[in-house]
Amino acid sequence: MKYQQLYQSLIDRILKGDGQSELQQRKAAFENADLPSALNSLINKVAHNAYKVTDNDISVAKAAGYSEDQLFELIICGAVGQASRQYYNGLSALAEVVMEGGSHAS
Repeated sequence: MKYQQLYQSLIDRILKGDGQSELQQRKAAFENADLPSALNSLINKVAHNAYKVTDNDISVAKAAGYSEDQLFELIICGAVGQASRQYYNGLSALAEVVMEGGSHAS
């Protein structure tokens, strides 16, 4: 299986597969957008400063009614979504440099 197929399989599984959280919630966490306030801070931290996530962040989300299984799924979606954005931004920057014929592009 090629890399792109493996990547797409991962994305399909976390966004469309069976799970405890709603598909729309997983997509919002993946995109780090349109999240309920109880999840916004947690998923934003996961995406940008994962080392700053605390037990309190998890407790706040749990107090809002999210189970540990749901939070696990949503955290994975947030992390993979951010990694995907970084990967595609890197590919885009590389393509731009190559198109410009940069001396360090090879």
